[in-house]
Amino acid sequence: MQQRAKRAFWAPIMAFALASVVSLSVAGEKNLSQDKAAVVNGSVITQADLEREMAGAQRRLSGMGKPLDDAQLVEIKKKAIERLIERELLYQESQKKGIKVDEAAVNEQFETLKKRFPSEAELKNALTKMNMSEPNVKSQFARGMAIQKFIDNELVQKITVSDKEIKTYYDSNPDFFRQSEQVRASHILIKVDPQAEESQKAEARKALEKIQLKLKEGDDFSALAKESSQCPSSAKGGDLSYFKRGQMAKPFEDAAFALKPGEVSDIVETRFGYHLIKVVDKKPKSMIPYQDVKDRLGQYLKQEKARKEVSLYLEKLKQEAKIERFLAEER
Repeated sequence: MQQRAKRAFWAPIMAFALASVVSLSVAGEKNLSQDKAAVVNGSVITQADLEREMAGAQRRLSGMGKPLDDAQLVEIKKKAIERLIERELLYQESQKKGIKVDEAAVNEQFETLKKRFPSEAELKNALTKMNMSEPNVKSQFARGMAIQKFIDNELVQKITVSDKEIKTYYDSNPDFFRQSEQVRASHILIKVDPQAEESQKAEARKALEKIQLKLKEGDDFSALAKESSQCPSSAKGGDLSYFKRGQMAKPFEDAAFALKPGEVSDIVETRFGYHLIKVVDKKPKSMIPYQDVKDRLGQYLKQEKARKEVSLYLEKLKQEAKIERFLAEER
């Protein structure tokens, strides 16, 4: 199946609504700034809230190595304020429905956050840099959990996906479910830096040639890998499990895919060093059977329906709400 479909299977149903809570790019304490970025049915979203939301988006894009120009920053700001407005609207609706969040669940969420930091001091330092406090973070977790509970109760639980819909999607999108040829291989690696001197390379190759001779004399590949391989896979007898093309260094995969199960390659050089490769099994190109993906595909289709339902619901809320935006370019 294509990567896009695979990722969607496991994506949280409402990740876009809660992602900022998890990353701490969330609305901050309301007394941090009196400058208004927006007002939603009387509730103020401050410039400080907006700056945090933008900072989270900018970090994500910068992490992808994308330099941001002025036009992109304007677009980020527009999207950030809309996300804040949408979360505020959903939270207001959750409160109208009387949704409560268990304090123990909030504390558990906060403990999970703490584990992402090497120490409590580093967590406090991160919060200080964002003008955040532990009570405020817990408050934001509670808000996010209330939103999620509201969405689940009011929208997601009402969504159904029939077997017919699942099968139709499977039959209509065969490219998503095609499985590439795969090979299962083990290897023995003697490391050498590609920039090493020729004498070092020759020494590494000679060491592997001695192992190769033992194999020809009948020694067990797995035992030799455990004894001599300089790859972490040595603990498993050199087993690399199944892989498809594009996952290994090209000289390595070319050799592996050319072998038949049970065959051992000649010495193969890659940027990691010198290898002996043994192919254990091969799987030809195939379609993933419907029954193998039916349940996950059903989850994916339900998520897609949920996203559409939430988008439509938010549009309805926006039309009915009193929303004032105070972005600089709108003044």
